[in-house]
Amino acid sequence: MDILDNYIRVAPSRQAVLDIFDGEWSSSMPQDCGLVTRPGTAALFEDARITGADAVLGPFKGMKILELGPLEAGHSYMCQSLGAESIVSIESNSRAFLKCLCIQNVFGLDRVTFHYGDFNEYLRKEKPKFDVALASGVLYHMVEPLQTLQLLSDASDRLFLWTHYYDEAIVKAAPQVSKLFTATNTAHFKGRSYQLHKREYQEALNWKGFCGGSSAFALWLTRDGLLGALGQLGYSKLDISFDAPDHPNGPALAICARR
Repeated sequence: MDILDNYIRVAPSRQAVLDIFDGEWSSSMPQDCGLVTRPGTAALFEDARITGADAVLGPFKGMKILELGPLEAGHSYMCQSLGAESIVSIESNSRAFLKCLCIQNVFGLDRVTFHYGDFNEYLRKEKPKFDVALASGVLYHMVEPLQTLQLLSDASDRLFLWTHYYDEAIVKAAPQVSKLFTATNTAHFKGRSYQLHKREYQEALNWKGFCGGSSAFALWLTRDGLLGALGQLGYSKLDISFDAPDHPNGPALAICARR
């Protein structure tokens, strides 16, 4: 690419900021804001899962929130809109991190701090405490999901999770999903054995807008395994919503977990 292609010759605008990553967006922008992101279709700036978490775990107004894997800052935007005192958001994908900074600029997110780095390492090193922790769309991208749950539990007594999980019957009935699963491993956590199912990203790694994990594969827990691990970590109150066994990318659910 010619270095001069990095320059634009039009007046500054919010749309011009978003166009830096034209063709790489997963999220659509809030309705009526007049902004467009291509090919973004996911309504992450107006997500009922976050308003649901606010109702169960919040209200978020005045809370200190930890967010893992903000992707394109849609949920960060929502948390600020819901009145959070502060949001610490950790992103390890460099292009996603830069998109978050674009969104921060466009919408003036002055109560969000975006950090570039591995959130597992951040939690291990800093040992922070928050009123609530959000991990939407991240657990099924982990190679050590049980360790991520442990680190999350150390950080907050209130968790919001939205994640895919492995169900053998459902996965095998969907050829486009089942072809991605290549092995099953066993992990031991707090005296219990868990089955972890290896899911490979395959051709998804070829897209610049890739929004998976930092390895070429991830390990999925089963539904029972996920709920069991949360129970072992002391979360006695589990509210399940957005339960979607027929999700096109594999069964999924949202959990609000409280001690």
